[in-house]
Amino acid sequence: MDAPETGSLVRAAYAAVREAVLTRELRPGERVTVRPLSERLGISPTPLKAALAILEREGFLVSRPHSGYFVAELTVADLRDLYELRSAVDTLAARDLARSRPPELLARLGELIDGQRAALEDGDLTRYAELDREFHTLIWQASPNRRLPAIADLLGAQLQLGQNVTVSVPGRPEASLGEHREILDALCSGDTAAAEQATRRHITQVIRALETALPR
Repeated sequence: MDAPETGSLVRAAYAAVREAVLTRELRPGERVTVRPLSERLGISPTPLKAALAILEREGFLVSRPHSGYFVAELTVADLRDLYELRSAVDTLAARDLARSRPPELLARLGELIDGQRAALEDGDLTRYAELDREFHTLIWQASPNRRLPAIADLLGAQLQLGQNVTVSVPGRPEASLGEHREILDALCSGDTAAAEQATRRHITQVIRALETALPR
């Protein structure tokens, strides 16, 4: 097998396992057994093990001596650390977007907020969460900093498990909608300081919701 093909298999295995973790097909604390998983994915154990090692470095899995890999179980402290990093990334991206203000992107952000509101009215929290991720992703992608989207994507993926918790906190999704609107209003006005403040305030409220929902 040549190197390009090996790399392709590693990427495919990485994507499949990461998706299984984020959708909770593989639950927090669950052991990731190589052979059954490699058979299910139709690849050999070698590229799968390489993919699992990458996922461990990125914080999705943990390795235990003589036991193998397990899906990470994030504590409140873990999530708080991640959200503090996310706050720094998000405020930078919001500042950049407030400067450029591309009309089509701002209009799309407004559509996403409307979509989230409709999803809440329908009781569709899965759709609400998908639109929430798209809202933030579009802001990241608008930054001229070429490294920011990749860093933000990694943090966002790790925090997707945390989001699955916060959407279940009573009143939190509705409050988040108001915070998104504040962010968008600041972006539309071109007020970089207000955009940063609204974004930072949003992340702070998410952290508080996590601390409410999860045991210390």
